[in-house]
Amino acid sequence: MDWLERAARLRQWSRGGTRAPHKPLLLLYALGRFRQDAGGELRYGAVEEDLKRLLAEYGPPHGTTPAYPFHHLVGDGVWEVRTDRGPGSPGSRVGELRASGAAGRLAPELRAALRREPSLLDRMARVLLDQHFPPSLHDELCEAVGLRAEADPASVTPLVAGRRQRDRRMRELVLTAYEYRCAFCGYDGRIGAVPVGLEAAHVRWWAFDGPDDVDNGLCLCSLHHKLFDKGVLGVGDGHRVLVSQRFVGHSDAARDQVTALAGRRLTGPQPGVRPVADDHRAWHAANVFHGTPRPAADTI
Repeated sequence: MDWLERAARLRQWSRGGTRAPHKPLLLLYALGRFRQDAGGELRYGAVEEDLKRLLAEYGPPHGTTPAYPFHHLVGDGVWEVRTDRGPGSPGSRVGELRASGAAGRLAPELRAALRREPSLLDRMARVLLDQHFPPSLHDELCEAVGLRAEADPASVTPLVAGRRQRDRRMRELVLTAYEYRCAFCGYDGRIGAVPVGLEAAHVRWWAFDGPDDVDNGLCLCSLHHKLFDKGVLGVGDGHRVLVSQRFVGHSDAARDQVTALAGRRLTGPQPGVRPVADDHRAWHAANVFHGTPRPAADTI
């Protein structure tokens, strides 16, 4: 049985490229717990808060519940649920899962495969990360679920046949288009002739069919790349910076580096280069950006 294919092809609700990473997050969490305790079960009532935090931090901006993937992941052949009454899930309602003592764990065949081939766990995790999350979030998500991140996933041969390949030229094309300056804050640091702390960010995530095109990219410093992928920052009409009202920071640094950006016009791209396409901006606003944008800094 090809467990990597199963991980890559989890059935998810989808409409117009909307993110629905509920099942991948639960499976990543289960793999992390398996590494810590291969024989343990995940009782819904005990792990519900952990799963809620994962969905709040790494899931889509609209509200969601971990009860849905806890029940429905069974249908993908990688997960099983039993209650105090015996095998089988009681459904996807929170009250039923709590009251019945529902507990889940990886499917028996998958547990056996992971014991036979310990490296399979990290490879499955990598597939899930690549399929559903941008690289800027991989390390911290691995830490959040108790897994170690792979040192250099780009150097490894693709694990699932038919997967799209990244265009390694994109970074240079995007940084050149923005003249090696962060589009949000203007940072342009170098060591000698080598830029440092500047990255090419996908607006529509590569994992969700975002193309490796300049009009789907932004040159961002490391801080603003992370905040962009976490939904703190976005790009609005007129190519101005959006800052989420959910962001809270009282220090001078938080004000200068984040809240003061609200309404600021992007730096770049240079003339003759296509700016971020409207459909990619709209995807990010609907699937990544959290909450309502703050008013422009000069109107506060």
